[in-house]
Amino acid sequence: METFDLTAHPAHPAKAVTGVTARILSLDANWMTLRWKVDGAGSLVVPPFARRARTNGLWQTTCFELFVKAPGGAGYAEFNFSPSERWAAYDFTGYRAGMAERHVERPPVCTPRRGGSVLIFDAAIPVSALPPLPWVYGLTAVIEEEGGVKSYWASAHPPEKPDFHDPACMAGRLAAPEAP
Repeated sequence: METFDLTAHPAHPAKAVTGVTARILSLDANWMTLRWKVDGAGSLVVPPFARRARTNGLWQTTCFELFVKAPGGAGYAEFNFSPSERWAAYDFTGYRAGMAERHVERPPVCTPRRGGSVLIFDAAIPVSALPPLPWVYGLTAVIEEEGGVKSYWASAHPPEKPDFHDPACMAGRLAAPEAP
């Protein structure tokens, strides 16, 4: 599956992070696994481990996100994943409208691995929590570095300010499986 080289929004450059890539690592009948790789992560602020639980406001520090919608559709789903193992899932009826918690039967599994100046972050989501295929999707990241420096990473950005809900940030496409 396609790997996306994410870029920081020009209004919020990174301090030391030199790159962020993201991709769907695998998708089967039960789980979808996503991976983000952060290069230059030596001064990255990583929230401490906490028990897995749905939590709002994860985007206020280092957080990894997935936005998913049907091609041409107005509504979409947002998933937030923290290296702390906290997560959130929301449904929207339109652009930043009609926000509600998305039903998730089993919590996602968040796995950060850090070594030297690299952070690898995997998130496994139960397929039952995802909208049906086909999708237009975006993989994004909020990166906080020491000193409170925050950068906002996506495959594309609207010009004025970071906004992961903007359709420009949903550059990925995933087709429905073909019938046997």
